[in-house]
Amino acid sequence: MGAYNYTALDASGKNRKGVVQADNEKTARQQLRQQGLTPIDLRYVSEASQTKVGYFNLRRTRVSVAELALLTRQLATMLQAGIPLDETLQSIAEQAEKQRGKSMLLAVRAKVLEGHSLATGLAEFPHVFNNLYRATVAAGEKTGHLDKVLERLAEFTERRQEVRQKIIQALIYPSVIICAAIGIVSFLLAFVVPKMITVFQQSGQALPVATQILLALSQFLQSFGLYLVIVIIAAVVLFIRALRRPLFKARMDRWLLKLPLFGKAIRLVNTARFAHTFAILTSAGVSVLEAMRIGSDIVTNTPIKESLLIATRQVREGVAIHRALKQTGYFPPMSIYLIASGENTGRLEPMLQRSAHTQEQQVERMINVILALFEPLMILVMGSIVLFIVLAILLPIFNMDQLVH
Repeated sequence: MGAYNYTALDASGKNRKGVVQADNEKTARQQLRQQGLTPIDLRYVSEASQTKVGYFNLRRTRVSVAELALLTRQLATMLQAGIPLDETLQSIAEQAEKQRGKSMLLAVRAKVLEGHSLATGLAEFPHVFNNLYRATVAAGEKTGHLDKVLERLAEFTERRQEVRQKIIQALIYPSVIICAAIGIVSFLLAFVVPKMITVFQQSGQALPVATQILLALSQFLQSFGLYLVIVIIAAVVLFIRALRRPLFKARMDRWLLKLPLFGKAIRLVNTARFAHTFAILTSAGVSVLEAMRIGSDIVTNTPIKESLLIATRQVREGVAIHRALKQTGYFPPMSIYLIASGENTGRLEPMLQRSAHTQEQQVERMINVILALFEPLMILVMGSIVLFIVLAILLPIFNMDQLVH
């Protein structure tokens, strides 16, 4: 059985869109006709296909972190209540607000009804369910503790959403200040300053250097402002495309790690993500080597990922986990100590969780420090710009006053 997205006409001639489950396309069309609908378009739901549904390309089906957290929590809750997996997926799909989410869940349910595992069904949508998610679910199915594993996944996904929201909220204020500052200064230079300086030019007096610089900037914005915006947009687009190339991304990642404060924050975020992933997978029954490999795949920074893959090979050769991770040079000493303690006492999973939690707290403190430094720095920069503009306008007035006397 499969899931099909359809576009059909009802008895009144209006377009209807939805999802129908059927063994094949012919059966799906028959079901639609039995409902009084005339099928126009029928497409099998699979991210592996290159078909489109409305404006969405199913190859790139994605859901937000918040949506994934809610979905995982619903799965865990309903399975713990003893509801069969196919009924759980059907129920969650019916509650889905977005069409693409409903289509995805019904497609996963169709795989389950065909006899496949839940992990196999989730593998149809790799852009939604990453390696960590699928491997954890697979381990839970093998051990018979899928509900408990999903509970841990739900907690991890919700925690990731909380951290993400904190970072976004922390960046809103400085982003608004920067945009407002750029907009106000650009408006002054493009429209206000030229009219005021024209008066001084008509007087025939020699303009101070600051006034000449301000006038040159104003004329540049008036003449090339639109082209400057186009160049900036093009540069951003080219930069994003260049990041898709492994070599360029690796160079950028190495450069980011060298930045003060930001580099340390990147190291902490990535190593905490690895520790969380490692802990979840080992608690689900995944082997240490496989857990380390998947944890490395979750890491986004290229140099850190490469170091973790080397550490995984070292563990395979018999090196202790904490020693291999210490040699990467990216884990804080406290995290290495906690992992070593967990390894020696047989409590690796809780120690990994504590290590990740400690690193996340450090990241939050660093964000607060960066924001505390950024706000006065931004005020200082804006004050300097405004002071320069005011002086550039007032200096010719002072000169005119001296000529009068």
